This record gives sequence, C-alpha cells and structure tokens, in this order.
Amino acid sequence: MHPIRRRRFILILISLASVACAVALVLSALGENLNHFYPPQEILQGKAPEGRTIRVGGMVVKGSLKRVPSSLQLTFIITDFKADVLVKYAGILPDLFREGQGVVVVGKLLPDHVVMAEQVLAKHDEKYMPPEAAEALRRAKKI
Repeated sequence: MHPIRRRRFILILISLASVACAVALVLSALGENLNHFYPPQEILQGKAPEGRTIRVGGMVVKGSLKRVPSSLQLTFIITDFKADVLVKYAGILPDLFREGQGVVVVGKLLPDHVVMAEQVLAKHDEKYMPPEAAEALRRAKKI
C-alpha cells in the first residue's frame, strides 16, 4: 500500500473509532439519567430497579398522609387500585397535593418497596392527571 493511502486509511480508522467512542459515551450518559415510570403494581412485582431514580404515579390513598411532628418529614401511600406503595418524603408538598388525587413522585426505590421521594408533583386542575399515571390506572382497572 502506498504511504499516503496508508496514512489516510489510519486517519479514517482513528476518526471512526473516536466517533464510536463519543457516541457510546453519550448513550451511556443518557441511559443513566432516564427516569422510567412505574405504577405501584410493577414495583411490588419487582420490575423497578432498586437504588435508581424512578417515577411512580397513582392516586394518594385517603387517610394515608402521616406527618412527623416538628419536621418536614412525612409519609403517604400511592395506589393504582391493584397495589399500594409507601412514599417517604422530606420537604414541602405542592399546594395542589391532596389525598384522593393523582400524583407523580420522583425518587429512589428502597429494598423494602418504599420510595424515598426527592420530588412530588401534583396535578394542575381537577381534570388533569399525568399521562403515565392515567394509563397505569386504566390498565389496573382492566385486569
């Protein structure tokens, strides 16, 4: 092979390898930052990964909200009408948070199927429900 062609060939190989490494790094970083949605039933079935950030949605069970006196810590239960998941949260709840209403919780799943919430998202108005939560509730009622 001619030296100039060999040099071009090596440059092309190095360029392709660099692009492949860059794409692999970007895809890896994106995959780690995705927050997958899981309804309570799938969490209890073991389909949700422990220790990773996930989203859990459903209805807040009436009478399940328990506050720790003189702190911002609280617990409540989310249901999809087939299974219930306990949520622990330390912070101020959104103004629209109510028992019996739809919420989506962003947090980490602990080994005992408890979600340690980092963020609680409440619905906007009386007709809105997050699409993932609405679909999970619809599927749970059909089963």
